Amino acid sequence: MDKKTLIIGLGNPILTDDGVGVKVARELEGLINLNAHPELTITEASAGGLRLMEALLGYDRVILIDAFYLNPETNTPGKIHHLSLDDLRSISPTQHSTSAHDTSLITALDAAEKMGYHIPGEFSIYAVEVENILEFSETPTPAVAKAIPVVVSQILEEFSFSTR
Repeated sequence: MDKKTLIIGLGNPILTDDGVGVKVARELEGLINLNAHPELTITEASAGGLRLMEALLGYDRVILIDAFYLNPETNTPGKIHHLSLDDLRSISPTQHSTSAHDTSLITALDAAEKMGYHIPGEFSIYAVEVENILEFSETPTPAVAKAIPVVVSQILEEFSFSTR
């Protein structure tokens, strides 16, 4: 039996580079033959923490695509990182809380697991370093725009998804 898989693009598509995950997910949705992959769901989200965790429950494998900005001194817009959940834990164990009433994805997943929920056993995170996530625009910066088809190709190749 094939693994129940979720591809989820995170971000806000009208905040320049923040929408990189959404743009990748939309491209994949247009390319992948979903009839050949009934175990696959492709979606997008703009929330993290608890809301994102709820969207992941019940899946065996998650492919998550998001904008990444960790260190302004070493940030390279368009650079692609392929991370596991453990990698994310070591980089940013509590970062990315959106409010005092939410938590990080890692903390939310740990809590869900302790409460007995089925959390995905496999995480594949594609993080694209970004330049601008503050200005309103549906067009990413040039370096991030160039990374989008690269991430799409990497996901298609790594997971052997049939295309239309």
